[in-house]
Amino acid sequence: MSRASVPLDDWLVHRGRFVNVSFLLQSGDKEWLIRIHDGAIESIQPGPFVMPRWTFRLAAGSDAWSRYYASTPTPGFHDLMAMIKFKHLRLEGDQHPFMANLLYFKDLVKSLGGVVQ
Repeated sequence: MSRASVPLDDWLVHRGRFVNVSFLLQSGDKEWLIRIHDGAIESIQPGPFVMPRWTFRLAAGSDAWSRYYASTPTPGFHDLMAMIKFKHLRLEGDQHPFMANLLYFKDLVKSLGGVVQ
């Protein structure tokens, strides 16, 4: 899947201009390997994968992602950090790039709702 299929806000790309990372987004049995270069999505590859190379992984059940992407999310599903706190979402791997660019990744994952559902 090309980055043209995921329109990102120019301000979001500017905020992430120093972000160069590959991360895995998992929803139940489905996986997507997302490559970010200079804040823009370089590619989104759907899984399954044998041994993907990623820096960190965000994994949750498909029900949790559905509740997160709802037009009015319920408490505990309104934010990635809330989902982590209430154990609906697992953050695995090197957490430094995620935490150092937390607001960027919150907005990025929210913008991927139509792609990864």
